Amino acid sequence: MARDLFDRDNLMDYGKRGFRGGLNTLGDFQKFLLRGNVVDLAVGIVIGAAFNGLVQAFVTDFLQPLIGSFAHTSSFDKVKTPPVGAIPPLAYGHFIGVLISFILTAAVVYFFVVKPINTLNDRYNRLRPKKEEGPTTKDCPFCLSSVPLKATRCAYCTAQLPPVEGTQAQTAY
Repeated sequence: MARDLFDRDNLMDYGKRGFRGGLNTLGDFQKFLLRGNVVDLAVGIVIGAAFNGLVQAFVTDFLQPLIGSFAHTSSFDKVKTPPVGAIPPLAYGHFIGVLISFILTAAVVYFFVVKPINTLNDRYNRLRPKKEEGPTTKDCPFCLSSVPLKATRCAYCTAQLPPVEGTQAQTAY
């Protein structure tokens, strides 16, 4: 048996299978990378990063100086509260700038991505034919209570129910 393990032909066969297995794995990895959703995700992340830079520049270059003009400063980013006793000044201007960037980014994502996708889904769902679902319950002819369609006895009056056409009757043991 040990001799079979170290047989040259047997070892060569293992090597070939390993090499082919490795190439198969690389082929599967290539298929994974080139699937549409992976590529779409990568493009979305790159575009999102570029858009984040655009929004940050808009807030820093346009909105903060505009808001800063009301606070009588050139850059709203440097606005602070005056020091009170042992409490150091709080720099709230930068936080407000980041908050404005977040709100603008969320608004653009909502109005240019989420809203159109929801509208398309609504239109698609309206055009798609709906399946009509049949009844799931039936009325007991004796007590007129509602029981499941496949029931053979009424849960309320325990009367034997006739089977409904199109359903299999359950056998009681």
